[in-house]
Amino acid sequence: MKILITGASGYLGNKLAHSLANKGNQVAALVRSASADKFLSHPNIHIVRGDVLEKESIVTAMKNCDQVYHVAATVAPWIKDSNEYYKVNVDGTRHVLDAAAQSGIQKIVVTSTCGVLGPSLNEPLSENDPRLTAFKMDYELSKKMAEDIVLQYTRQGMQIVIVRPAKVYGPGNVSHSLTANAVIEEFIYKRKVFIPAPGSQKACFCFIDDVVNGHMLAMENGRSGEKYILGGINISYQEFFEEIRKLSCCRGRIIHASKNALRAWAVFQWLNYKATGTPPRFSFNALDIVWSNYIFNSEKACRELGYKITSLPEAINQTIHFLKTQQHA
Repeated sequence: MKILITGASGYLGNKLAHSLANKGNQVAALVRSASADKFLSHPNIHIVRGDVLEKESIVTAMKNCDQVYHVAATVAPWIKDSNEYYKVNVDGTRHVLDAAAQSGIQKIVVTSTCGVLGPSLNEPLSENDPRLTAFKMDYELSKKMAEDIVLQYTRQGMQIVIVRPAKVYGPGNVSHSLTANAVIEEFIYKRKVFIPAPGSQKACFCFIDDVVNGHMLAMENGRSGEKYILGGINISYQEFFEEIRKLSCCRGRIIHASKNALRAWAVFQWLNYKATGTPPRFSFNALDIVWSNYIFNSEKACRELGYKITSLPEAINQTIHFLKTQQHA
C-alpha cells in the first residue's frame, strides 16, 4: 500500500509515518523543509517536498497513492498572524481534498481536534454534543471550519473520516513549549509545574501510541463522514502531576497559579514581545481554556474502530523513560 501523510515532520505525523512504514507500507511523507529528513529516515519512507498551500505539490505527492492521512496543521499556541491558522488548517484541507479527488484516492483520514467541541461541564463530551461556548481560539475555529469542508466532500461521495485527538503526550519530538511533553519534562527536571488554581480542572490526556493506532484503525474501520474522539484518561491537573511525581520519583512542586497571576504574566509577555520581538508562550484567550474542563468520551471509537486506551501508569512510565533517555542522548 502506498500512503501519503501530510505534516509528516510533526510530532503525530512522524510517529504515524514510522508506524505505517514498519507495517510494510510505502509512505510518501510531505514536508516543507529539508531539516525534517533526519526524523524520517526509514527504507519505506520517501520524502516529498511540498506544502498544503500549493495544490500542485500535493497532486505530485499523491501520485500512485491509495490512501491519505491529512495531519498537517498550524497548532502553535500563539502566532503573529492569526490568518495563518485559516490558511493552513482551512485552505490547506481544501487543497488536500481537491487533490485527492483529482488523484482518485480511495480513503482519507483527516486529523482534527477535540477542541472543536470546546470546554465541558461535569460530564465528558461525545462526538455529537453541541459546543457550549463561543469560539475564542482561532485554532479551534479553524479546525471546525476544516471539518465542515470535509463533510462537504463526503456528501459528494468521497470516503473521508475525521479523528479528534485530545491532549496528546508520550514519546516523540515536539515543537513548542506548552505541549504536554514539554510541561512534563520541566516538572521532572526543573522540579516545578504551574497549574491553574485550585488544580481540580480536568483534561483528557491521550497517549501518542493510542492516537497513532486510532488513525490507522479509522482508515481501516471508520465510516465515511463520521467523527471519532481519540481520547484517553480524564483526570485533574493535580492528579495527573501527582502521578508523574510518584512514578518519576521526583520531588517537583505543583504550584497553583491564580488567573490574575497568569493574566499579569500574559501582559508582561505581550509587552516584552512588543519591545524585543520574543513571541509570547500563550495568548490571553488561552487562559479561559486552562480554567475549563476539557474532558471527552472515546466510547464510539472504542466500539466502532477497536480503539484502546493505555493505562495512565504505563503511558506515563513510557513518557518518563523517553524524556530521560532523550535528556542524556
